[in-house]
Amino acid sequence: MAENTTADLVSASPQAQEPAPARGKRGQPARAPRPPRVPVHGVLLLDKPVGLSSNDALIRAKRMLNAPKAGHTGTLDPFATGLLPLCFGEATKFSQDLLESDKTYEALVHLGVRTDTGDTEGQVIAQHPVEVSVAQIEAAMVPFRGPIRQVPPMHSALKRDGKPLYEYARAGITLEREARDVTIHALELLDYQAPMLRIRVTCSKGTYIRVLGEDLGEALGCGAHLNALRRIGVGPLTLDGAVTLEQFDAAGEVESRKGLLLPVDGLLRSFPAVELSDELARRFLHGQRLPLGKEGVAVPEQTGRVRVYRSSDAALLGTGLLQEYAILAPERLISTA
Repeated sequence: MAENTTADLVSASPQAQEPAPARGKRGQPARAPRPPRVPVHGVLLLDKPVGLSSNDALIRAKRMLNAPKAGHTGTLDPFATGLLPLCFGEATKFSQDLLESDKTYEALVHLGVRTDTGDTEGQVIAQHPVEVSVAQIEAAMVPFRGPIRQVPPMHSALKRDGKPLYEYARAGITLEREARDVTIHALELLDYQAPMLRIRVTCSKGTYIRVLGEDLGEALGCGAHLNALRRIGVGPLTLDGAVTLEQFDAAGEVESRKGLLLPVDGLLRSFPAVELSDELARRFLHGQRLPLGKEGVAVPEQTGRVRVYRSSDAALLGTGLLQEYAILAPERLISTA
């Protein structure tokens, strides 16, 4: 007979069996406690996939970092892809700047087919033959450049009486909407292979590319809907260096994922920089206005918003408003702890 090993004896002994897993409510196995959340500060340039809402993408990235505080900088529809900057920790204090920024998109417009949502997620409501030339398209695009007025679509997240317009639309209710002023800074024809029209648009906040595609189709006399939409720029940020959720997840541990974030001041690179001594930095963080000219600090020539650093350790202190006579007023401050 073979000799028992220690492992055999342990597994065979009833007294040595592993304890039963802890049970939660209603006899279900208790969940393992979540690891404590740790502060994370920075910006993730996410290349959002099709089929995922902006909020769902944010929740997934936040979970991968185990971060306590996060926000995105402008909604992308689920059918759209592309640049979705996600802000974590102290970077959320500057997310409003990106919400207000211009955006750049590439869109594929399907001429000759109209849908009830203006994109591929709706039902076809009209079809017309497409007999337009490149010259006609170029001519039709001219009135859409510069300041224009747009009527927001019913299938949008704009709220009326606390309820998103898309909820009314799904119930078959159409409400009156006021036209809004937006600006199309650039509108370029990239390709035309009938009935598909590819364009690049740089526009102000609040612009609906779906509506632009529909209006362009109306101007051409055949109608249209948006077949695909990809955001390639938000303010000064582009898809360069952006990662997918799969790439972010594959980075492994939280510390490795944090290495894929831009620093907080990645959102502020378009602002001139001002460096302060330790004493001036202390006063700045206490909300004091500083006469930089009298303090011998080098200041930008133009007044306006600046990013402010402590010179001794290059720590970002926040943003300030540089006023006449080289007066620096604190604007948004960040924790330097």
